[in-house]
Amino acid sequence: MHIIPAIDIIDGSCVRLTEGNYDAKTHYSDNPLEMAKSFEDAGCKFLHLVDLDGARKGSIVNQSVIEKIATHTSLHIDVGGGIQSRIDVVRVFESGAHEVTIGSLAVNDRELTQSLLEEFGSERLILGADCKDGYISIGGWKERTNVRVEDFVTSYIHSGFRKIISTDISKDGMLQGPSFSLYKKLLGCSNTIKGVKIVASGGVSSMQDIRALKELNLDGVIIGKALYEHYISLNELTEYMKSGDPYVS
Repeated sequence: MHIIPAIDIIDGSCVRLTEGNYDAKTHYSDNPLEMAKSFEDAGCKFLHLVDLDGARKGSIVNQSVIEKIATHTSLHIDVGGGIQSRIDVVRVFESGAHEVTIGSLAVNDRELTQSLLEEFGSERLILGADCKDGYISIGGWKERTNVRVEDFVTSYIHSGFRKIISTDISKDGMLQGPSFSLYKKLLGCSNTIKGVKIVASGGVSSMQDIRALKELNLDGVIIGKALYEHYISLNELTEYMKSGDPYVS
């Protein structure tokens, strides 16, 4: 299971929100590149980068941050937030990102989403399936839809998506454990089609959470606030990635 640190960007700085609330913002660093390098130095190979300004505006804002991290690290970067057009997708790829996560766009414009999938392929496009109380939320998590998360994921898996990142918004930033029931549900949606990857996001608070998610056979786990608040140390992650056992000292 891939360990994927998260960097969320507002005004060029690293922040974390609680349950997606922009008014509950905690600032951690003015230097996202330095933060990304610390993850790389710990042995991480992947990075989940969210343009929170872009999510609020509806188009990519922090392109320069993506470029800096892509240029000065070897991290495999996926970018979400503010992806509302083909131009946004192209700009992110031109910045050096490896994958783009599409969430709101997949709800609002299925025809364009399908066209992008055909153009760029399932190896480069990720479906973002963020939800609260079982329903997809969009627009920087401010708008709850009437689309059930399992229906959304099932439909797009059959349309060709092979990687899904899903956050239970009620868990995000709460440090109270991930939504295991959500990921079991999504694994059930995908078990009839080979090659579908589910990535967990939100609520991870300990190495025990990581071990439990691994036992579900998920492809990856995104870790944010637990790292910034030192619930999980980079040394623990380093040992885990070397050994596969979070309890190796």
